[in-house]
Amino acid sequence: MMALTFRGRRGRSLRSLYVWLASFIFIAVFCSVPTQIHAAGLEIAILRSSDLKAYNDAIEGFKATAPGGATYTEYDLRGDPEGGKQLARKIRASDSALVVAVGLKAALAAKLEIVDIPVLYMMILDPLKHRLNAENMTGVLLEIPTDRQLKIMRTFLPALRRLSILYDPDKTAPKFKEAASRASTYEFQLRGFPVEHEKEIPQQLRVLLSESEALWLVPDSTVLTDESIRFILESALAKHVPVVGFSSEFTRLGALLSMSIDYGEVGREAGLLAKRIVNGEQRLPLKPVSVQRIKITVNQKTARYLGVTIPKELDSLIDETY
Repeated sequence: MMALTFRGRRGRSLRSLYVWLASFIFIAVFCSVPTQIHAAGLEIAILRSSDLKAYNDAIEGFKATAPGGATYTEYDLRGDPEGGKQLARKIRASDSALVVAVGLKAALAAKLEIVDIPVLYMMILDPLKHRLNAENMTGVLLEIPTDRQLKIMRTFLPALRRLSILYDPDKTAPKFKEAASRASTYEFQLRGFPVEHEKEIPQQLRVLLSESEALWLVPDSTVLTDESIRFILESALAKHVPVVGFSSEFTRLGALLSMSIDYGEVGREAGLLAKRIVNGEQRLPLKPVSVQRIKITVNQKTARYLGVTIPKELDSLIDETY
């Protein structure tokens, strides 16, 4: 009788152990499923202002570094702000966990219509000027921080002291003031030559080239037009004044040096930022971030003509030479 009782208890104990093990395995598997579903089932909406190669390059870069396993639904405003609002409302009603706004019109539509989903913008000049600072928004800057540009110029032109800028006060005054406030840190004397109309360029450029050691070109639609760019570069070369630009095209046309951002890098930086947000490593609100990897181009022919020597130790910093 005792033996039978013992075997019954032992059997019940074993059954309890099996039930416990089965429950443990079930709980472990069950608890891991939501994480896998979250990673594999993440839906990202991409709202694009228009079908431009620059935007498409940024989107491809984003997908290369964005959270793995995500699915994408892409929307194109085709340049229509009103249509953009409708698309943004459609995204708001979807299961999207993140919205990527590519271009200004897309970002403005997202700001107006999407308030409860994180919005990550890219390919926008001066986003704060357009008040893209809602608590659910952040993004990647399409410009190189002023300090970083000044540091690179100092690295490549160690003897340079007198640096000048052509700018339209109505468009670029804040950027000039920021640069002027930082220039002394890098031992530059920065002077601005205001240009309120394209017709003023020749006179202001003539004075600038007679008083400066280098011309720093900054994005300004009044100063830089299809007609003025070649004139500015050719005039500077004639006076043996080096030009520092913000596009490899300027370098190809004769600028000594340019610092620029590859659109694919903007997208890749946005993808990394999206990953940090989705993983909870960074939380909104969050200031926009800068692209880490920039492109430096040098025109060796211009350097030889100007008598400027680029030290060999800087070769590793240069992406392209002309």
